[in-house]
Amino acid sequence: METMVRPANGFLSALSPDDYDLIRPYLRTVDLPHDAVLVEAGETLKLAYFLHRGVISLVVKLAKGEHVQVAMIGRDSLLGTLSTMGDACALNTAVVLVPGKASVMELDRLRSAADQSSSLRSLLTRHGLAVYAQVQQTAGCNAAHPVESRLSRCLLHTHDLSGESRLLLTQEAMAQMIGARRNSVSLVANTLQQANFIHYSRGHIQLMNLDGLRQTACECYATVKAQYDRLLGPR
Repeated sequence: METMVRPANGFLSALSPDDYDLIRPYLRTVDLPHDAVLVEAGETLKLAYFLHRGVISLVVKLAKGEHVQVAMIGRDSLLGTLSTMGDACALNTAVVLVPGKASVMELDRLRSAADQSSSLRSLLTRHGLAVYAQVQQTAGCNAAHPVESRLSRCLLHTHDLSGESRLLLTQEAMAQMIGARRNSVSLVANTLQQANFIHYSRGHIQLMNLDGLRQTACECYATVKAQYDRLLGPR
């Protein structure tokens, strides 16, 4: 009988006892400090990160120096799903957006465990598809929806992934999250604050009215949430 309490991570919680036993001996806990770069685009990802708390931002760096977020990973998933199924070369840069903790293990060991278990491979595939769905929706959202709706979406998503209502997010970080200019983010953050949806001061955001943010957010928030529920919900 399994007696050890598993770390508070959605992927680890969803594993069968046999699959968890395949990877449990290799897990260790690490802190994730704010702004830590876990891997740069083009580097080999060596560790899989199963978040207990915090949020990782997946960022694309453009030629002129712009940084644009394409997805976020939180306590419901892991960093490293796609690398277990193919090339371990990182397609984007992974940065800690919200500090926290994670269980980590060598990616080679996770890949080896997946080779031994079809159910583990299936779960990794579903988590990879969930991240891909988020990337796809984010691209469409940033191209078509107003800044206010995009910022509301990202704030709600960050809250869902981290479980935190108090967030440390600078204007630069928010601009990166939604692919907008800092002055646009400043204007929109002020609008949301005047509506009492958030309180924003010197990079600290308190989410005051989640229902208000949901009404302001575009449909992409609900779409991504539905995709995650479909792919990662109970089986």
